[in-house]
Amino acid sequence: MSHRGFFICLEGIDGCGKTTQARMLVNSLNKMGYRAIYTAEPSRGKIGSFIKRYCLHRDKRISSIVEALLFAADRVEHLDDEVIPAIMEGKVVVSDRYLFSSLAYQGAAGLDINWIRKINEYAIKPDLAIFIDVDPEVAIKRLKTIKSVMENLENEIKVREIYLKLVESGDLIRVDGNRSKREVAKEILHLTLSALKKIK
Repeated sequence: MSHRGFFICLEGIDGCGKTTQARMLVNSLNKMGYRAIYTAEPSRGKIGSFIKRYCLHRDKRISSIVEALLFAADRVEHLDDEVIPAIMEGKVVVSDRYLFSSLAYQGAAGLDINWIRKINEYAIKPDLAIFIDVDPEVAIKRLKTIKSVMENLENEIKVREIYLKLVESGDLIRVDGNRSKREVAKEILHLTLSALKKIK
């Protein structure tokens, strides 16, 4: 429907439902005639696969500096290999996590937010960035199994605090994720369609 590509990212703490919402959004947009694709970070590339194997699934969390640098490197590969080519083809790219995850998770680990932004200077600005806000205790209960070293209540509380600061600064738009799946999806679709209309 639109000749120009569009880049959306969905953010949130673990268990907030963003993966489900990202896939639902892609399905809704495709049904409406848009060419939408789902992607995620860590990516499916070599660095992303290494992160999943080396960083997330282990007994002890690695250095937050190493973590931030690896995610930044994966982001370059993700943009070059998947996101930018799809945008150039006029597609709507919906990413399950992006730059703001690095700011929130590595920021919660104690790294300077400005330094994280510095090593991610190459990261293109998304056309729409949404934060699905869910109470950390509710989110942790939603997780059927703990999949990574970052999925614990103490960490998720810190991560949420940074996400909320990013909402205050205008980097993210907050969506209440404590509602039903359908209600959340409806609001996300409304925000997306409103943003898409502005680029026509």
